[in-house]
Amino acid sequence: MTTAGTALRSLGVEGPVATVNAGWEEREDAVGELDEVLGGHTRHLRLYHRTLDVIAKDDRFAAAALAFRDSHDELLSWYRLRLQNALDGVYAVQRRAREGVGRGASSAVAAAAVDDAVESVRHLDAWYAAQLKSLYTRLDEQAPIDESGVIAWHRGEIAAALDEAAALVLTGGHVGTLLRALRLFAIRIPEELPVVAWSAGAMVLTERVVLFGDFGPEGASEAEVFDRGLGRVPGIVALPHARRRLRLDDQDRCAAMARRFVDRHCLLLDDGTALEFGDDGALPPGARVLGLDGSVREMREVLA
Repeated sequence: MTTAGTALRSLGVEGPVATVNAGWEEREDAVGELDEVLGGHTRHLRLYHRTLDVIAKDDRFAAAALAFRDSHDELLSWYRLRLQNALDGVYAVQRRAREGVGRGASSAVAAAAVDDAVESVRHLDAWYAAQLKSLYTRLDEQAPIDESGVIAWHRGEIAAALDEAAALVLTGGHVGTLLRALRLFAIRIPEELPVVAWSAGAMVLTERVVLFGDFGPEGASEAEVFDRGLGRVPGIVALPHARRRLRLDDQDRCAAMARRFVDRHCLLLDDGTALEFGDDGALPPGARVLGLDGSVREMREVLA
């Protein structure tokens, strides 16, 4: 959080700073430390509490949102079951390929086998994304947001606050809660508005939010495509707290992730890392990403 204040000062921001703390959920209003770090000129959008207000006042939306949550939980259970099996297959093929090549087997065939195994995971990710899109379509049909007076009122207030803001800050917390709030209130970040974000806030700025955790209380969980993001920073998969949450010494596992998301850079956002993206969205020098061989590379290196 301390880095956020430094980032704002480096950008020369003058004027009110809008903040989104919805990922903190019930602690959304515990902003004393955040206000101090950001210099005190903050306007908290309170998207989590606004969401609760919508649910309390709009019965139609509340019922549709509950049905969506249940359907999404069921979809995730099927996706995770299939994902575990698919990635177990990738890891098995990687081991076989490495051992086979070491004994003189064809490296071309081994590489093709690994590529095809990874492609099956990419196909599964696409299946999940398509199913999730259908759930959102159903939600919109059951409770058209544009027909809700209470949602429209909140959207008006939020839009006015963003129009007056000199910058926007997106904090961490529960990424699912943060994403739902941003989607409910149709947050559109003006291209000219500077944004400072970390943790879950950084994840939602991307096109595709990927959940991951190799050191959970029940062991490693496979990285999963969770939802669409805002798309403000294209071409990356944001991986906050990478050293604490990824087995970066497991080259096969890291290679599988990098190959699975080969159309994007898997960006390692370690504690204290500060990266500034320009208008073109290109990764700045020094950004650390996963190479296709599973190693950690810096952008000034040639990526393999």
